[in-house]
Amino acid sequence: MMNKIATIVGLSFCLFFLIGLATTLTRSMMIGFFDVLPVYIFMGIAIVMMIYEAFFDKKQ
Repeated sequence: MMNKIATIVGLSFCLFFLIGLATTLTRSMMIGFFDVLPVYIFMGIAIVMMIYEAFFDKKQ
């Protein structure tokens, strides 16, 4: 139970960081949406891979 709570807390910190990093880029007036689109794609892939590895990839 404690391992799952630690996984959820760590995953939420990492998600907040990655989402905050991606949304900070769009607040600049010099950077458009299509300039940041690859960042959104890579952040989405990284988030999906983290969630999959944390909860679904149990090879024990």
